[in-house]
Amino acid sequence: MRNLLKLEQGGLIFLFSYVYFTMFPGEWKFYLALFFVPDVSFAAYALSKKTGAIVYNILHHQGFLAVLAFGGYYYSNEWILKLALVFLSHSTFDRFMGYGLKYYDAFEHTHLGWIGKQKALNEEPAS
Repeated sequence: MRNLLKLEQGGLIFLFSYVYFTMFPGEWKFYLALFFVPDVSFAAYALSKKTGAIVYNILHHQGFLAVLAFGGYYYSNEWILKLALVFLSHSTFDRFMGYGLKYYDAFEHTHLGWIGKQKALNEEPAS
């Protein structure tokens, strides 16, 4: 199942990047400058785990970003559309790498399972 999810996210990275560069040819600098900006949300963890998780999840939630992209397209706001497509590309890249939306208890606890040193918690106990 994990490989199927990675394949899906890899396809979405390609799709969002393709749409971006088809609509905005030659806009590599904007794309590259903003690709990792959603990860700045890590800084919110300095306030609290819950605040960090909320900020991280907002900037990585694909449903929210899709609505933002639609709004940018519908209202002909090029900047919002570009931003949403770049952030969607980033979010799918993170999911491809195994990073999911965060739970409030720990940065390493994601909707895709545990990451980092806590990854062993994903293993099912032997019966």
